[in-house]
Amino acid sequence: MMNKKVSSGNSILGKRHFSSLFGYAVVLVWVIFTFVLLAWVFFASLSTSSEIFSDHMFSFKSGFHFENYVKAWSTQRVSVFFMNSLLYTLVSCTAIIFIASPAAYALSRFSFRGNTLIQNMFAAALGIPVIMIIMPLFGIVSGFRLTNNRFMLMFLYTAMNIPFGVFYLLAFFRNLSFTYEEAASIDGCTPVATFWKIMFPLIQPGLVTLTIFNFITIWNEYFMSLIFANKTAVRPVAVGLYNMIQSMRYTGDWGGMFASVVIVFLPTFVLYIFLSDKIIKGVTAGAIKG
Repeated sequence: MMNKKVSSGNSILGKRHFSSLFGYAVVLVWVIFTFVLLAWVFFASLSTSSEIFSDHMFSFKSGFHFENYVKAWSTQRVSVFFMNSLLYTLVSCTAIIFIASPAAYALSRFSFRGNTLIQNMFAAALGIPVIMIIMPLFGIVSGFRLTNNRFMLMFLYTAMNIPFGVFYLLAFFRNLSFTYEEAASIDGCTPVATFWKIMFPLIQPGLVTLTIFNFITIWNEYFMSLIFANKTAVRPVAVGLYNMIQSMRYTGDWGGMFASVVIVFLPTFVLYIFLSDKIIKGVTAGAIKG
């Protein structure tokens, strides 16, 4: 009987070990594939167009062509697209934090009529595809003649991402103890002062993670900016990069195009490399009862 239990236990451990090895193998293959793609794009950005389409691109017989980045930044107007996206992203992420966090705090800590309904509306808004509301939005915006307007784009980016921000921060506020507010009330703090001085700093992991998610989402956003930003002067990087790819049919500057791709991709890559641990902590913190 004892031998049967030991053998069954060994078989279960063997299955778990095999499943773990399979999972690690899948992750390893995905990492290698991603690394090879990124390395190819990076090396292509330092090559000439003829070398990219040849079999000896990685030999760099003509040297490293860093001028591709200079041309991409100035001639291809990547600098304009980059600064536009940086402006849209920073302003929108900041606005989302300062709108979503008080809303999430009020919904999670105070009981009032319509509280559950409002929470359900925010949750329902997450399931509405952008394509379903883009035409009504375009009709309203074009009616007010606000297309190709930077402030309108930032307003739309903020409004579209607030439901996720509220829904995400609700879990963080719910996991905070009410003793913080009780102690603040004894010290004479108003509810507003309690939020900004005590509760707001306590959800810093959630704020950092939410900002990173919003930064990546807004930086890579394409569909709305394609509809509402038709002029080159207000285009973000996603639409600008697409137009550059289309122009490659006539210019043939493939090295400059790949340099543009690296410039556009670099901010989100650096952001994730330096803040990946905060992303993991922020995702798990909301699920842990504090």
